[in-house]
Amino acid sequence: MSHVPRTSAVEEVAPGVVRFRDTCNVYALTGEGEAVLVDFGSGAVLDHLSALGVERVTDVLVTHFHRDQVQGLARAAAEGIRIWVPPLEAELIASVDAHWERRPIEHDYDLRQDRFALLEQVEVAGTVAEYRSRRYGGAELYALPTPGHTVGSLTYLVERDGRRLGFSGDLVHGDGRVWSLAATQWSYGGIEGLAATFFSCGVLEREAPDLLLPAHGDVVEDPAATLRRARHRLEELAKLRLEDPWPLRDMLEQPWAELTPHLLRNRTSFANSYALRSDSGGALLVDFGYDVATGLTPATDRLASRPLLWALDRLSERGIQRIEAVVVTHYHDDHVAGLNLLRETHGAEVWVPANVAPVLEEPARYDLPCLWHEPIAVDRVLELDAPVPWHEYELTPHALPGHTLYAAAIAFEADGKRVLATGDQHTTGDGPLILNYQYRNRYRVGDFVRTAELYRALRPDLLISGHWPAQEVTDEWVERLHADAVRVEDLHRELLPDEVDFGAEGFGARIQPYRSSVAAGETLALDVAVRNPFDRPERAVVRLVVPPGWPEPAAQELELDGLAEATVRFEVATAGVAPARRARLAADLTVGETPFGQQAEALMDLT
Repeated sequence: MSHVPRTSAVEEVAPGVVRFRDTCNVYALTGEGEAVLVDFGSGAVLDHLSALGVERVTDVLVTHFHRDQVQGLARAAAEGIRIWVPPLEAELIASVDAHWERRPIEHDYDLRQDRFALLEQVEVAGTVAEYRSRRYGGAELYALPTPGHTVGSLTYLVERDGRRLGFSGDLVHGDGRVWSLAATQWSYGGIEGLAATFFSCGVLEREAPDLLLPAHGDVVEDPAATLRRARHRLEELAKLRLEDPWPLRDMLEQPWAELTPHLLRNRTSFANSYALRSDSGGALLVDFGYDVATGLTPATDRLASRPLLWALDRLSERGIQRIEAVVVTHYHDDHVAGLNLLRETHGAEVWVPANVAPVLEEPARYDLPCLWHEPIAVDRVLELDAPVPWHEYELTPHALPGHTLYAAAIAFEADGKRVLATGDQHTTGDGPLILNYQYRNRYRVGDFVRTAELYRALRPDLLISGHWPAQEVTDEWVERLHADAVRVEDLHRELLPDEVDFGAEGFGARIQPYRSSVAAGETLALDVAVRNPFDRPERAVVRLVVPPGWPEPAAQELELDGLAEATVRFEVATAGVAPARRARLAADLTVGETPFGQQAEALMDLT
């Protein structure tokens, strides 16, 4: 039996916009007998098209993935209606079966309401284009990211009869309220979603909608007042939740801090991002990762990882009309998450030092922490120690291993100061000096001594880092860094075995690619880098261990000088092998008479 709408369930709320009250408000943008819907509810709207004044629905745009918005989408798909979803939440609609299979249930500290997703997946036409206008059926809408109720939530903006309408999902509800506070608690004890809602309300207010059409409740006739009132209440709640409250209002109103007249720091980014301003009106960014509200959640899956661009709109107040390029200090996700989005929305080129570029372009090859989820195309590879002109500036990248092997310091001069961008190499500012080495990042003993030697050679006036305040550099500070680096190096040598030297990482082999996917019957090439841990020449024997029933390649032998490294290649045949997900392979290493066992692994999907 079809759903029978309540009295006044169908109502024109703006010229050419009809609301259908269902499990959520379903909005129909109508014209020439057709409709584009925002959200879909149970799907009962399709039983009442005549009441909407249309003959058919061409497209559905989803504000967020919750079941009350989308539980009827299978019916839309069955009738050939195109379904468009938020990019970050496509998995929770089109691939939700896999999500249900792997979603942790026990010992669960992840409070995002992702279990309020579809019970069965539905095929979609595609994802909407964030920060851009696009035509869907007979309507052109702008997709504005407004996280808070969910990480991937969107507001759709459309012009109708001289008025700007905002389909805001569950961001706000009524006069200064939100539909759910529980939905804004993304982590156990955290306020990430609450803070994201605060920022989203401010960003949406700057878009100056004349009406807000929320997913639940009545039309909001005075959006500015409602959004401001919600922000005020959210800010007060945040202060009562935390011992050290975030300065939400100040961050929203002044996202950029001036280090010099031409060098700005983004106060709202999780890892510091910087803007170097040219007198031509262009800007070059140094790193660009997450907004604070979408980068601090403890979860690291793709559904929790969302870069935002709202602070860039405020650069026009600083004389910046365009983002021309972004240069990268290292590969970590909190420094690069927004690069693909910057290219798509602003046409910004991605400039990457030569020792970092391969990791961005092929992250699956590397067994490293903090990798971004997708490959990032590099527009310009910067050779190390070679100056790169940009308008009135000159930038020079220098290798800066330590925090990670794949890092560079970016040197330039701004307003008479020699500046060096150092990523996450060490703390800066007035606090204690901490050398920020992480072993899985490929830290090597001696890296920080080389850092101090680089600083001695470059003589920077100002260090800008990834997570700490800027540092005015003195000779005394550099010598302190050098002394600490020498002691860290000495302690590693004192603590680690002296007869076997696998370096600070402690492993004698590494396989690339670390992750791979091949079709059954294809051959996969794997490169195994091995190290002789002895200070004398030795023969190394490398055996590739494959899953039971797979053809095992012949072992390989190579002669290595003392403490030397070399790479051997194996060809893995998969003919006659059954499909497998995350099949494990390993490199078993013997050097001289000493067996070191399975020193490295790799994962392969066989389809």
